[in-house]
Amino acid sequence: MPSKKRFTKKQIFFILLLLGLGALFFQRNFFGNPRESQTFGAAAEKKVTLSDGGFFFEVSSQTATVGDFLQEQKIKLSDHDMVYPQVDEKVFSGSNIIIQRAKKITIKEGGKSRDVYSLQSTVEQAIWENKDIVLGDDDITLPSRQTLLKNDLKIAVTHVLIKEEVKDEPIAFKTVTNEDDKLGWRIKKTTQKGVAGNRQVKYKVVLYDGKEISRKVLEKNVTQDPVDEIVTQGTFVKTGKSYSGVSSWYAYTGTMAAANPWLPMGSYVKVTNKDNSKSVIVKINDRGPFGNGRIIDLDKVAFEKIASLGQGTANIKMEVVLN
Repeated sequence: MPSKKRFTKKQIFFILLLLGLGALFFQRNFFGNPRESQTFGAAAEKKVTLSDGGFFFEVSSQTATVGDFLQEQKIKLSDHDMVYPQVDEKVFSGSNIIIQRAKKITIKEGGKSRDVYSLQSTVEQAIWENKDIVLGDDDITLPSRQTLLKNDLKIAVTHVLIKEEVKDEPIAFKTVTNEDDKLGWRIKKTTQKGVAGNRQVKYKVVLYDGKEISRKVLEKNVTQDPVDEIVTQGTFVKTGKSYSGVSSWYAYTGTMAAANPWLPMGSYVKVTNKDNSKSVIVKINDRGPFGNGRIIDLDKVAFEKIASLGQGTANIKMEVVLN
């Protein structure tokens, strides 16, 4: 009786491996791939990155175009929103779809307001986007330029102009008075005409929307010195008859006037205080005083020039003025 043949473990492993491979080949050729049969007739799933208004999402989609994708995800766009790629572009696995949402803002400039839609991020970008507004380096925006945009944001633009300005400014002349004892006391004349000087003043001027809001002096330079005006007052008094007596005072006209019992109305007299030698020339325009040795009543302002009002009276010499 022939002996039975025994297989080693190694030989048994190879026999089982061959049987398994044969069964797999038979199944794929006669029954098809079970995974392939499950996806047959369905679109492949794609991984899409969506950025909507700055927010990012990972989305699975089987749509073919960007427009289909938006419809699938129930994403609505306004007339001012933008999407990249465009709606008719194809969607692939790994596609990036970006949606920029327009913000309605109000820009006030030069006294006028306008409502605009902007896809930009900041106030400054939105203003530059508007071609009608030129934003200078010194111009001011409220809120500030780097403020992030949001719906219904109100932006005010103030145009700032900073400039230097040079102006000529007159320097007033001084009036100097001197006396001439050769001229009659009633003569007063200008012996040297005054001339105004000139200085150049440099300013730093700041204007907001054309309206000056500040002016600062940077420097001053005198280009012409002023010339003093000289006025000469005559002091020569020719006197005639003199009288001695007492002077009192009264508030009458507030001018260099006086009252006397006998001198002609409108005549002038020189009154000298004998105690201090102070003198004044007054015009007779009233009558009085009468009695007590008083020969003249000086108006209050005239009496103050030769004596204190508190003493009431003064011993005086009265001389008739002839010139």
